[in-house]
Amino acid sequence: MTQKQDSSKKSGEEILQTIEPKGIADESMRRTVEILLNLIEQLQAEVKELRAENQQLKDENNRMKGELGQPDIKANKKGLSSNHSSEKERKNPKKHSKGSKNETIKIDRKQILE
Repeated sequence: MTQKQDSSKKSGEEILQTIEPKGIADESMRRTVEILLNLIEQLQAEVKELRAENQQLKDENNRMKGELGQPDIKANKKGLSSNHSSEKERKNPKKHSKGSKNETIKIDRKQILE
């Protein structure tokens, strides 16, 4: 069903872009078409804003119920390089060496037991 909505949105936007009111000979009809096209664009912008607000309210309602909202998925950024500063450290593992505990203990007194 969303596929039909997406295709109808695209075709509606494409249709609006292809309409050329200058080609209408009658001045009153041309002015009427221009007014209607402006009204359609304003309504489309308002619908988009209301849908975003509605989704925010749904997310807030779900959070109040203890559920999670819609996930915030970020787009991949093309400008970032894959070379990270810690990448070399991750590739070369350090050898594990367990040292003696006696080396770290300081001797501050000696007591001889009989």
